[in-house]
Amino acid sequence: MKNTFPGGEWPTMLTPFTKEGAVDYKALEKLVEWYLQNGVSGLFAVCQSSEMFQLSLEERVGVAEFVRKKAAGRVPVIASGHISDAIEDQAAELTEMSKTGVDAVILITNRLAKEKESDEVWLSNLKELLRRIPEDVPLGFYECPYPYKRVMSKETVSWCAKAGRFFFLKDTCCDIDRIREKLEMIKGTNLKLYNANTSTLLESLRLGAAGYSGVMANFQPKLYAWLCENYRSETADKLSDELSICSLIERQLYPVNAKYNLLLEGLPVETVCRVKNSADLTPTFQKEVQMLHRITERMNKEHR
Repeated sequence: MKNTFPGGEWPTMLTPFTKEGAVDYKALEKLVEWYLQNGVSGLFAVCQSSEMFQLSLEERVGVAEFVRKKAAGRVPVIASGHISDAIEDQAAELTEMSKTGVDAVILITNRLAKEKESDEVWLSNLKELLRRIPEDVPLGFYECPYPYKRVMSKETVSWCAKAGRFFFLKDTCCDIDRIREKLEMIKGTNLKLYNANTSTLLESLRLGAAGYSGVMANFQPKLYAWLCENYRSETADKLSDELSICSLIERQLYPVNAKYNLLLEGLPVETVCRVKNSADLTPTFQKEVQMLHRITERMNKEHR
């Protein structure tokens, strides 16, 4: 298998729901188009931002297949969705996801070992999982923060890079020294690193990271696409500073606030979520998102 994944911005996609709480495929279609119009390089269709731990397997597979079909021929689509504890159940979930035709199936690092278990246990479970899923399926990793964050070590990154089967690493360590180590481990291999953290993003791009895959692509996609393309520009440092401060909105009521931002963008998206109560988006929180939206509009004009 050869890595054809482009560098750039890969949004961690939201899942729109109807007022009744079902997946809203009409809104999802509009959302796919919004990402593409804002210059993304690929789409991460089923992840924590998608509320995957609250989606049934049928819904996870349905969302991934829908996004893959809508984006076909324009950008690649990846998806995760193995949320079970037992390896045999995870293998079944991943095999079903692979049937959707997505460009890669992404493994959740914390699913491969318990929080206090060693890298040796993690690697043993990974090898067992690989034996149980189709050999021709391109794979990647996501250091998902829920239910606990399992950041890959130099040793596990090195093994996976040498295996040749892994192409995408969504890094959430938020530590530029650890990112630098990982980039050294994957140099010259199929594996590419996509940083989820804004404050370390610019430096990581200059060190060789392939791009960005994070929450703020649901608020400021055009700006992150610009930064990934122009990270050596003289104005990149200023933009990076501004984006880092803007990214503090992540600490508010995500993903409810991101869906509210999409409403401000004119998308027919309800603020309904399964992981948070949309009623908790207070008038003050709404004002903060409105302010960010106005700031983003001004910044977009500066970086056309």
